[in-house]
Amino acid sequence: MPPSAPASPAPLRLLGIDPGLRITGFGVVDAQGSKLAYVASGCIRTDQKMELPERLGVICRGIAEIVATYAPAQAAIEEVFLNKNPWSTLLLGQARGAAIGALVGAGLPVAEYGTMQIKQAVVGHGRATKEQVQHMVRRLLSLPGEPSPDAADALACAIAHAHGGQGLGALSSAGRRKSGRLTSLSELK
Repeated sequence: MPPSAPASPAPLRLLGIDPGLRITGFGVVDAQGSKLAYVASGCIRTDQKMELPERLGVICRGIAEIVATYAPAQAAIEEVFLNKNPWSTLLLGQARGAAIGALVGAGLPVAEYGTMQIKQAVVGHGRATKEQVQHMVRRLLSLPGEPSPDAADALACAIAHAHGGQGLGALSSAGRRKSGRLTSLSELK
C-alpha cells in the first residue's frame, strides 16, 4: 500500500479590523499556506448622536458578535496614525482600544500593523491609495465586486497578517514578531 500524502493543515481563520469611531471595518479570511479565502466582511456603524461611551460599547459588542459568529483564531488591527487634528486621533485611539479590548477579552492574540505595512503587503508599496487597496483586495480574494473602503482596509489588514505570519514563520501566541506587534491576554496580565 503506497504511503498516503500528509494531510494539509486546516486553514487559519484571521480577523482584520480597521478601527474608527463612526465606522469600524472588519474582514475575515481563511489562510492556508499562501492561499487566501474570503469568509466575510462588513462594518460596525455608530450613531454620531450617541455619547462616546455608548459608541465604544457598540464597537465592543459588534466585535464580540463577529468573533462569536466567525470564530477567528487570530486578529490583526491597524495602528493609529497621527491626524492633523489631535482630537480626532484621540477618538480613533479610543475606538481602537475598544476593539482591542473586545478581541483580547475573547482570548484572541492581536497583531498590530501600521498603514504603510498593510499597503506594502497588499499593493506592493506603502503609499497606495484607498482605491488601489480596494482593487488588490478584490483581486487577491477573487471577490465579485469591490468591498467598501472600510471593509477593504480590514480585509487588507487580515491579508497583511496572513502574509506576515506565513512569510516570517509561524506566529506564536505571545511576543514580538518582525511585522507588527502581537498582543495576547497573557501579556496583559
